[in-house]
Formats: sequence, structure tokens, C-alpha cells
Amino acid sequence: MVIPAGEFERDVADGERFEFGKNWQRFLSRLNENRIIEAEKSIKEKLAVENLDGLSFLDIGCGSGLFSLAAVRLGAKSVRSFDYDPYSAACCRELKQRYFPDKRDWSIEQASVLDETYLHGLGQFDIVYSWGVLHHTGQMWKAIENAADLVKTGGKLFIAIYNDQGIPSRIWRMVKKTYNKLPSSLRFLVLYPSFLFIWIPISLRDLFIGKPGKTWREYVGDRGMSPWEDVIDWVGGYPFEVATPGQIFTYLHSRGFSLEGMNTTYNLGCNEFVFLRGR
Repeated sequence: MVIPAGEFERDVADGERFEFGKNWQRFLSRLNENRIIEAEKSIKEKLAVENLDGLSFLDIGCGSGLFSLAAVRLGAKSVRSFDYDPYSAACCRELKQRYFPDKRDWSIEQASVLDETYLHGLGQFDIVYSWGVLHHTGQMWKAIENAADLVKTGGKLFIAIYNDQGIPSRIWRMVKKTYNKLPSSLRFLVLYPSFLFIWIPISLRDLFIGKPGKTWREYVGDRGMSPWEDVIDWVGGYPFEVATPGQIFTYLHSRGFSLEGMNTTYNLGCNEFVFLRGR
């Protein structure tokens, strides 16, 4: 599949899409063994497995490629990674080149989860993994449906979707849209206040319990980013859609999936779900 020339770039120039991949490029310069091990632990805990031996793994919206790399190290027999953002796809290729340059059963492409022609050529997988991606497509429910169709019977679907907080979610959507519409030289006008809004309460809490700076020092984002990079990722993350846990459950249950695990949040983060496709 070939993304039409300039399509992604036009979306970015029009303020309709955030370049996640450029944030990931900064992250790669600090990637180390500890962060890779944390990614492996995350996959094992969330999927309730000790390894991925003999399983096929699809990483939708692979970002930096960290979790694709973790899947390879956990023994997946094949890994397929794709991302709509060309910089993210390039990051993933860089990780493969660093750690598994000769691994033929790890393929990486620039592609869209909304492109059904492309998806039909992939086949189905034992594990379909998509952390915090499908709500950034502009067509979240279609993206979830397409991802679900790629799961084998008896396979698992892991997705993380932004929690619907009602009015706060609508406000954040306006913040994100404003950030992306601004010239890059002026985005600090949105970014800095947002950073303070998020981190001042956390810092005050740490101070109150007598451990100033504890959360910042010990911070390990779900995908390995630093606190600052995560704030950029959050504020810039557009398109932006949200859902309640109940909406996600109902949507996938009606499509033959049963809920195996769920981790919910009451703040700005994602609700995480593991679904099993019925036999």
C-alpha cells in the first residue's frame, strides 16, 4: 500500500494532524535496555502471557517501534508493524536496524488502519496490539472495527482508547485543535500552560507527602516517553476522539469479542482493554 504523495504532510500543514513521529525520533536517542524491558513487562502483564512464542503480532500505529521490538524479543514468530506517520514508520525501521537487522519476519510499513484494501492483504493475527492510536485516526469506530477484523478466532485484541470525561474532553479537543492550527513558533502559548496544568497538581501532591519530585524522577510512560514528551504528545494529539468503557465493551461484544481484561482511568489517560475473539 502506498500513502498518496503529500497526504500526511497536507493534513499536518492544515492543522488537522499532529506529527507524532517527530516526538518519537527524540525518544529514540534515549532508548535503553531498561525501557525495552519495561515494554516487555507491559505486554506480558496486559496480555497475561509469559512470552509470545509461536504467535503472530500486529502493531497498529507502531510509533517508535518499541512494542514491536518487545514482541520480537518475547518470541513472536512474526511481527508486522505499520503507522500512518512516515516519521513513526522510520523510527520503527531504525529500531529494527539496531537490534534485529536480519529478521525477515518483522515487516514495517507506512499505512493507514482506515485503508481496507491494505488491511485485507494482511491476513489475521494471534495478537493485534494498538496502544493509544485508533482515537487519532479521525474515524475511531471504523478504526476499531478494522482492527478487530484482523484478529484470528481465539486471538486477542489489545487497545487503549482515551477516556470520555464529558466536558473536559471537549475542552481538551479545542486545546489540541488550537495547538495544531498555530504556527510552530507560537505553540508554546498552548503547550506551556498545559504542562503547568498537568504537572503542578502532581508536584504539589508529591510535596505534600514529603517526596518532592518523586513522580517526575520515577516517571515511565506507557510507551517509554519522558514527562515532557508525553505532554507534547498529549497536547498535540489530534485528531482526538474518546469513548467510555461501556461503549467500547458494547461495540466489540456485539462483534463476537469477550472482555478478558480492562484497566480504567478517571483522568486524562486511556482505558485499556484486552478482548478475546470468540471461537
